[in-house]
Amino acid sequence: LRVQCVAADLGCEEGLRRAGAALQELLQDPSFGRLLLVNNAGSLGDISKSFQDFTDLQEINTYFAFNVGSALCLTSTALRAFGARAGCSRTVVNVSSLCALEPFPSWALYCSGKAARDMMFRVLAREEPGIRVLSYAPGPLDTDMQLLARTRTADAGMRQHFQRMKEKGQLIDSSVSAQKLLRLLQEDSFPSGAHVDFY
Repeated sequence: LRVQCVAADLGCEEGLRRAGAALQELLQDPSFGRLLLVNNAGSLGDISKSFQDFTDLQEINTYFAFNVGSALCLTSTALRAFGARAGCSRTVVNVSSLCALEPFPSWALYCSGKAARDMMFRVLAREEPGIRVLSYAPGPLDTDMQLLARTRTADAGMRQHFQRMKEKGQLIDSSVSAQKLLRLLQEDSFPSGAHVDFY
């Protein structure tokens, strides 16, 4: 096992260049027989705002550059660097959300970003039948991001909903959801481009 960590801010061009260069160098190794790329980087955006509070184009563009643009750039870079090798499989996972399908009040950026990513990866699945593509919604995970959701969401009903989930122990441990994803990948029976939810 070889682990290579690259610290990079995927929200800026320099960080994307650094991560992309590391991917290109790593994936040219001809001994690799499988590519499994997991796109997990993302952010909630400012969930303390409602739809009509978003008037700053730079804030909006910055959000989409990180949450959508970087996933497209890095996935394309990885697929090109690895190439279509005989007998080798290529799988791309997009960590998605129920928010890609359902609107959440005061989560305009997050919902639209997740929806855009799902469609982007559906396009990849359609263009490249030899690549397995999965958008996996891991469920409401008990993470720091969930803490932000419970405390910063502008919509009071949404805040209370997440607080009740925490109080009732309904949030999912990240390792449990990760095991579900691994099972999905091992079974490999999903239609390429599918959105599959933890539940």
